[in-house]
Amino acid sequence: MTSAGTSLSRSPAHVWSRVRGVLLALALLITAGFVLALLRADEQHGRLDPRSPNRNGSRAIAELLRERGVAVRVATTLDEVTAAAGPDSTVLVTAPNVLSGAQRTALRDTIGTSGGRTVLLAADTSSLGTLAPGVTADLPAAVRTLQPGCDLPEARRAGSVDLGGERYATTGSTSADACYFHDGLPTLIRLENSAGGDTVLLGAADLLFNEHLAAEGNASLALQLLGSRSHLVWYLPSLTDPSAADGDGSDGGDHAEGEADFLSLIPSGWSWAALQLSVAAVLAAVWRARRLGPLVMERLPAAIRASEATEGRARLYFRANARDRAAAVLRSAVRGRLAPLVGVPLREAHSPDALLPALSARLAGGTDDVRDLLFGPAPFDDAALVLLADQLDALEREVRTS
Repeated sequence: MTSAGTSLSRSPAHVWSRVRGVLLALALLITAGFVLALLRADEQHGRLDPRSPNRNGSRAIAELLRERGVAVRVATTLDEVTAAAGPDSTVLVTAPNVLSGAQRTALRDTIGTSGGRTVLLAADTSSLGTLAPGVTADLPAAVRTLQPGCDLPEARRAGSVDLGGERYATTGSTSADACYFHDGLPTLIRLENSAGGDTVLLGAADLLFNEHLAAEGNASLALQLLGSRSHLVWYLPSLTDPSAADGDGSDGGDHAEGEADFLSLIPSGWSWAALQLSVAAVLAAVWRARRLGPLVMERLPAAIRASEATEGRARLYFRANARDRAAAVLRSAVRGRLAPLVGVPLREAHSPDALLPALSARLAGGTDDVRDLLFGPAPFDDAALVLLADQLDALEREVRTS
């Protein structure tokens, strides 16, 4: 076992000098993350969040509504929505496609009895069958500036707006106000219900984004659609909503569609970034595993004392816990020195069948201990390695003096 005074021992000062750089970098990283989290605490909101000032947030329209006396309330659970819905409220559903079948059914019942307005953003076929019967969705189109093309007062006052996305069509005898046509199909539809309320379908949510609100008549249309009542319930569906797990399994197709739509909400830039990181990881692995050919022996530019070279090599073995490699080197060197002493050619120095019989003739005792010493297993700890070195030295001295 190495003593505390040897050059291989790890003193507290040595350990501290090795880890202080890593600890400092880790502390700086944690501190920076904490500071950034505090500075941006008010910005950590998602897409279409009325509290978010980011370009894909909707804080601007929420502030304009509040200035006009509309109380804006953010809801993340269906229970909050059903409790707040009423004839004097507008319910904005930002992601109707991610709702489960049971949630859509509950929301439909609320729409049919509240007497207020419900605005559904980019609702597709999977949710229209429950939330807006009689309306189907066609292939989505790109968002662009569109003219009203209808007599709906809100649309005529707003004029041209940025719309597109889902395009709708009514079926059967369903009557509706259809506006902002894209390739012959409307991207805005208003449906009245028997309770005196209505449901508005918007094919895309772009006009509610902070970065697009000031363009065209986006702000005007948004204020009219969302500010027609004194209360606005801004529903941001959450995957942690307990009502999402209340389904009975009869709407399995709706669940599957909701999961697919949730994945589609992930920005395309993230998938591109993941691909880049994967390529970088592969290149890094190739770089670290590269082989430039066999090692080339070179003359050292300066003479190094044997003791320094031995100690340096011992440090490397010690740092890597390579006792097996160190023992193999010690045994190989001793076998190479013993072979000429007992008349064994160097090419057979590492063969126990050739070396051990020759050693047996020079030594008084048997060769069982010598076999374990020269060809045995690797030592299991540092103390056993030191003992092996001492025994090899003693064997070599005995052979030389015999």
